[in-house]
Amino acid sequence: MWIADQWKDYEVIDTSNGEKLERWGEYLLVRPDPQVIWNTPHRNPGWKQKNGHYHRSSKGGGEWEFIHLPNEWTIHYKELTFHLKPFSFKHTGLFPEQAANWDWFSERIRSAGRPVKVLNLFAYTGGATLAAAKAGASVTHVDASKGMVSWAKENAASSGLGDAPIRWLVDDCQKFVEREIRRGNKYDAIIMDPPSYGRGPKGEIWKIEESIFPFLQLTAEILSDRPLFFLINSYTTGLQPAVLSYMMNTVLVPRFGGHVEASEIGLPVTDSGLILPCGASGRYSL
Repeated sequence: MWIADQWKDYEVIDTSNGEKLERWGEYLLVRPDPQVIWNTPHRNPGWKQKNGHYHRSSKGGGEWEFIHLPNEWTIHYKELTFHLKPFSFKHTGLFPEQAANWDWFSERIRSAGRPVKVLNLFAYTGGATLAAAKAGASVTHVDASKGMVSWAKENAASSGLGDAPIRWLVDDCQKFVEREIRRGNKYDAIIMDPPSYGRGPKGEIWKIEESIFPFLQLTAEILSDRPLFFLINSYTTGLQPAVLSYMMNTVLVPRFGGHVEASEIGLPVTDSGLILPCGASGRYSL
């Protein structure tokens, strides 16, 4: 498992009964987590001292309960700064476990010895975009949500990357890649973090089980002749590391050479010493 264990401003403190107690900077949040199927005593005082609690509804969805929590605050990861704000369906605007991948591809960019063009698809609030730009890459950031792209720009400005070579695009990822193929544009690295289900700006439907393999085939068309890396993240239960590995070995290795690794990603739990699984990633590199 690849573990995001370099955080100072974030930690999973404890887990129990379908929930996790987290510290985001100076604030404590309790949020549901489907992996936490055990029920252990709430010995940590943070469970009672929480600043926010997302209560899941038996009918689906849920709602936030706030206790002395600001509308927005920031945390840092190394040289990066992220704006946080609780919003729909338990989210805060950041997936801390992805830091394990940020560190991996940042090192590849820094040691490449050449200019690196990165395409970040389904780019959300820009964690991977900022990490790649800080490592020295020029980045094209694509997400279908105007609000998420604006949020990512705020994160970039706060991280000292306001003038970095980042192209910000509100677009349907598949249509963007199709246009890049027609334009003949190429990228040295691609990052994608596709949702399980989603809609594009004009109602385009994305179902990951049906769409991910043909989309991988499509994006392979815009890789440069010597691709530096390709990263796929999945939070969908059915897409286990072995599935990601098989897809990437099928599409990328015969064409470009190189090799593929795939694994779960996770976060350490302070009180128990466990590692909380947080999805899977597939990594291709030469």
